[in-house]
Amino acid sequence: MVVRIGMIGPGGMGRAHIQRIHTQVPGGRVVAVTDVDTDNAKSVAAEHSATVFPTAGELITSTDVDAVMICSYGPAHAPDVIAAIEAGKPVFCEKPLAPTAAECIAIMAAEQRAGRRLVTVGFMRRFEPSYRQLKAVLDAGQIGNPLIFHSRHRNPTVVPYYTRDMSINDTAIHDIDISRYLLGEEIVSARVDVPRQTRAKADHLQDPLVLILTTRSGVWIDVEIFVNNGHAYDVQGEIVGETGTVRLTDQNLIDHTGSAGRTHALPMDHNQRFGSAFTVELTEWIAAAAAGTHTGPTSWDGYAAACVCDAATRARDSAGTVAVDLIEQPALYA
Repeated sequence: MVVRIGMIGPGGMGRAHIQRIHTQVPGGRVVAVTDVDTDNAKSVAAEHSATVFPTAGELITSTDVDAVMICSYGPAHAPDVIAAIEAGKPVFCEKPLAPTAAECIAIMAAEQRAGRRLVTVGFMRRFEPSYRQLKAVLDAGQIGNPLIFHSRHRNPTVVPYYTRDMSINDTAIHDIDISRYLLGEEIVSARVDVPRQTRAKADHLQDPLVLILTTRSGVWIDVEIFVNNGHAYDVQGEIVGETGTVRLTDQNLIDHTGSAGRTHALPMDHNQRFGSAFTVELTEWIAAAAAGTHTGPTSWDGYAAACVCDAATRARDSAGTVAVDLIEQPALYA
């Protein structure tokens, strides 16, 4: 069975996903697209022999579409996710699931009415082999109880429309989700510290930022967000346990030695760094959609991350520690 996929918002991330689905991922085909930029939708459709739909609603309800991918602007996600749920179709939504906790709660309510999990959120780090190895070490108790998680998320630069809040709800959200995934528990408080600012930042940004998060059991997490470092897309992580540590390496494929010493290349964007993770993520989602099952991060994961982002944003503005306010987890996600 080929899962016929309709994509909403085939921009840079969406186009990269289409390329993966059509060249690296078995069992799926993007057969329909829609976009607020109709010229872009027509261009993508022509390139991939897909049908252009004038609206997201018409794409979602089409009998020619089995599953939906949402790669549009974050604030537009919630209505389309809910429409896909109500149509009974599996939906893959790039992060954030929605910008606010209230919208995520509405999505979860729609899923509970449907009686099954239909939403997968695009937190790709969970599918990256090294992060899965970190989790395996933790789950096996090889370094005792985790005590501290150091997470680093550095970009060479960001787009002009990158906003002040995006450092937290668009960039740090990945570190927040992977912290919950690795440690297996919720984050209960957030604080934001502001180091000396880089001269490379736009005037409206605070860059870098450091998030200080605490989990329910007391694990301390520090997340460095530096989105204008000028040299590489550099993601790092180290967990300090009672009896040892485990950390990510630089992910280099080769070392080059010569008169300048020993060097290796660093990735410059998320597609280079997490290309294999995106492929695994989409492979597992399409296989689950074909089987009528669910895999990957759920609507609850999208909601919990949004709640931490909300607390961190308030903490940044108040210069204090803010509690993370979560509703009771619905049974569907337990």
